[in-house]
Amino acid sequence: MGGILSLKLLPFVASCAFAGVNYPEIPKDLTTPFQQRLTVYGPNAVSVGWNTYEQLNQSCVNYGLSETNLNTKACSSSSTTYDPSRTWSNVAVLTGLTPATTYYYKIDSTNSTIGHFLSPRTPGDRTAFTMDVIIDLGVYGKDGFTSKRSTKKDTIPVIEPELNHTTIGRLAETIDDYELVIHPGDFAYADDWYLKFANLLDGKEAYESIIEQFYDQLAPIAGRKLYMASPGNHEADCSEIPYLNGLCPKGQNNFTEFMHRYEKTMPQSFISSSPNPTAQTLARTARSLSNPPFWYSFEYGMAHVVMIDTETDFPNAPSGQGGSAKLNGGPFGTANQQIEFLKADLASVDRSVTPWLIVAGHRPWYSTGGSSNVCSPCQEAFEGLLYQYGVDIGIFGHVHNSQRFMPVVNGTADPNGMEDPKAPMYIVAGGPGNVEGLSSVGSKPAYTEFAYADDYSYSTLRFLDEQHLQVDFVRSSTGEILDSSTLYKEHATDFVDQ
Repeated sequence: MGGILSLKLLPFVASCAFAGVNYPEIPKDLTTPFQQRLTVYGPNAVSVGWNTYEQLNQSCVNYGLSETNLNTKACSSSSTTYDPSRTWSNVAVLTGLTPATTYYYKIDSTNSTIGHFLSPRTPGDRTAFTMDVIIDLGVYGKDGFTSKRSTKKDTIPVIEPELNHTTIGRLAETIDDYELVIHPGDFAYADDWYLKFANLLDGKEAYESIIEQFYDQLAPIAGRKLYMASPGNHEADCSEIPYLNGLCPKGQNNFTEFMHRYEKTMPQSFISSSPNPTAQTLARTARSLSNPPFWYSFEYGMAHVVMIDTETDFPNAPSGQGGSAKLNGGPFGTANQQIEFLKADLASVDRSVTPWLIVAGHRPWYSTGGSSNVCSPCQEAFEGLLYQYGVDIGIFGHVHNSQRFMPVVNGTADPNGMEDPKAPMYIVAGGPGNVEGLSSVGSKPAYTEFAYADDYSYSTLRFLDEQHLQVDFVRSSTGEILDSSTLYKEHATDFVDQ
């Protein structure tokens, strides 16, 4: 959620002496890869993204089935930046992967090392797996305002010791327990640069230094596990305060950093794995309307996951043109493109292939704490479609705590509860930690099952089988399971339209 700067402070901003920002050190070898990130790019493809301190003529990755036999190479000519970023975003797509297989990879550089990942599970694979949910995660440490936190763990790069007791540290500690991560919005909180006294004069430098620090901290996770992103309000501009946006260059406005980082790494929606011709046609339509990294879908084993944009590109979108956030972002598609995408995509899902249908976005329409925490335009745009097509779980953040609700539609709990409901089950997973701190639980709707705001936390989804999905909330500092529930869905109908 956004911080608020008193108007009385604004004259002081212009006269404050600039104390300097804390950028990561630039390496001698400017081709050294930083900020590594992996994504599901297709049923047998993974994209590898990374940043460097110089533009690359060719962005290349060598990969194979062992550390000593990286016998395949993928390259692209994509190496982009924006003013005033110090780094270039690079990407290569690794194709022809055997599903659910460990691959080793090395980014082309004289100063890189070998990492590894598990390739995506084939849509329809019935093997149980776990997906972590991280939303509203900011930079940690002395320059990041949040508390410190784990050691661990895996190959490249290594978690900084000062990250002990953070969500990133817990993700490193449990790196072998989950196969992928979804992160629907709010990365780094660089647009809150003005909350640190020393940053008050030069927002553009502070913004970029926080971005670099955050993605360096996240790299041990995102460079090891498939990490799927979509936007939140903190990606919209260099500041959530429109007055301060005049202090920042154009390159930090209108989701620019988010697009440069993720536009070429997130997938277009998949073609259908269903034998049904109508489903195949609908999936092709959805693919043509998808617009990564803002809205798209992908499939992984038993799950069909849809990532939506709750900031722009629907009526009265809060960060859109004329929206309540007054940031005038987007549009990023044609009129109604996101809504038409969502209709086609949800209608295409064949539950005999991918029984679990998940929709993830940033702003919730169910939350504790009253009306100020919910997005009414989001509810008007999306809730009817989620119910119509039988979405199993809606995942959101924006409110900085953890919440779980009974399956609910139009503010009324489903009478079946957790036993084969028609309505989606909703969770809020906005508690991993950021400069703005945690949100108090406040008032609770009658259908509230769990709410926690005492410490940083996140959620895990355990896809147990075709009918059982376990949702846990984890305390980041200790690994304690704060809440656990299991949703049962019969999934007796291949194509839901209710």
